[in-house]
Amino acid sequence: MFVQGASVLDGNKSTVDALNVFPVPDGDTGTNMSLTMNGAAKEVKEVRINTIDYIVEAIANGSLMGARGNSGVILSQLFRGFAKVCKGKEVLTIVDLADAFKSASDTAYKAVMKPIEGTILTVARVIGEKAIELSKEEMYIDEFLYQLIEYGEQVLNKTPEMLAVLKEAGVVDAGGKGLIFIFNGFYEAITGKEVIIEEPTIVDLEKVEGEDIKDITFGYCTEFIIKGDHVNIEKFKEKIGGYGDCMLVVGDETLVKVHIHTNHPGIVLEEGLKLGELTRLKIDNMRQQHENKVFEDVNEENNTEIKEFGMIAVTMGEGLTDIFKDLNVDEIITGGQTMNPSTEDIKNAIDRINAKHIFVLPNNGNIILAANQAKELSHKDITVIPTKTVPQGITAILAYNEDLNIEENTEVMTEAFQNVKTGQITYSVRDTQFNDITIKEGDILGIADGKITVVGSNIEDEAYKLLEGMVTEDDEIVTIFYGEDRTEDQAQALAERIEKIYEDIDVEVYYGGQPLYYYIFSIE
Repeated sequence: MFVQGASVLDGNKSTVDALNVFPVPDGDTGTNMSLTMNGAAKEVKEVRINTIDYIVEAIANGSLMGARGNSGVILSQLFRGFAKVCKGKEVLTIVDLADAFKSASDTAYKAVMKPIEGTILTVARVIGEKAIELSKEEMYIDEFLYQLIEYGEQVLNKTPEMLAVLKEAGVVDAGGKGLIFIFNGFYEAITGKEVIIEEPTIVDLEKVEGEDIKDITFGYCTEFIIKGDHVNIEKFKEKIGGYGDCMLVVGDETLVKVHIHTNHPGIVLEEGLKLGELTRLKIDNMRQQHENKVFEDVNEENNTEIKEFGMIAVTMGEGLTDIFKDLNVDEIITGGQTMNPSTEDIKNAIDRINAKHIFVLPNNGNIILAANQAKELSHKDITVIPTKTVPQGITAILAYNEDLNIEENTEVMTEAFQNVKTGQITYSVRDTQFNDITIKEGDILGIADGKITVVGSNIEDEAYKLLEGMVTEDDEIVTIFYGEDRTEDQAQALAERIEKIYEDIDVEVYYGGQPLYYYIFSIE
């Protein structure tokens, strides 16, 4: 059931991704849920003692460590609650399953600080409640699951009435839709559909670690972005899938992020070139990295000094990574929009830092839950500063003072990032209506602190309009981080336009190198 649930979700993750409320190119709910499920499915496949206890433990642990994004973390909590009821049982009756589905919902609700109705939580809750009701009747398990799915879909279709943003965007809740796909997989397995157990798509954003060189089958970690027209992602995945493992291909028809471990990076790049222009090429020799890592570990054993504070930040883009390095961040996790790091990725970064206290800056609202989950799994003293954007993260770090204690630093860092305004310039991936604004696919979007406020056709003009609406007389500094698709000259020209209007404001320009977002603005 579980493996087929993962398989059905994986086959439909692009459908779930497309339900993103914002029409921006970072809809990743389906991808995050699928990666979470696949991580757990891998654990299930490795179970050698085929009992309920071992299987549900593998599901709970695998989904917990593999959880990516808020939807993945919630999904992992659902399976944690499910496993809690199943443990100790030799068989599962309808009554047991009903109790487990109800426990799943209860556990997930408790894990979220402010549960919102009209989301995956609602769909999970009504399925749990319906399961308890149906368990009082005599029926076969296939009929039981069929009725749960039918009822869950009815409630899913009502989620736009529960959340105004869903109604305005004309979509149902993405997480709820993903959960229904999982239940469809459960039903297929129960009714005898052949379950194809394949190697799941697992993405490890960390470098190869703790492996023997002879165990590294595919030696080159290959990453790039394809910019093209009408890219068929599924066909491309089929083309390159046989050349390696740890494959991730995400995006849309015009912009595709590719990650694969392979022995033939040239062939993979050639396949990408057939579809469009390649940018952000990065090829790492993992065997060489392993040798360097072993050498570093030997040296580190001789230097066991524990420092007072450590710092972890999540970001994406060469320039932004360099900025965080310059700010003395100990561990920088590659991730952000479209590629959220897992709970395990964050915990591994925590484990590598030799400090009494560690600050984690997620720099993305969809990574905060995973960061908090990693904190709970660690024995170290961790504080998650809940930054939702890169400008917030940079400002929080700048506010850090090594002379202050944990509580004082937490307070000043939190206060600092809350006073930052973040602007972003990107493009629309579909036609939609948002806040009474008509948006067409391909439109340039200006986002002010999470709200679309500017829509147009010219990147620089819309960037200027966005800043014009965000900057006030009280502001002192505007920082422009230009992405991989902009040049320094374009960013400087934009800065000069701002300086002519706001003579008393300092405008600084930095290369961010971030994908998908042409500009990120920090306003203080």
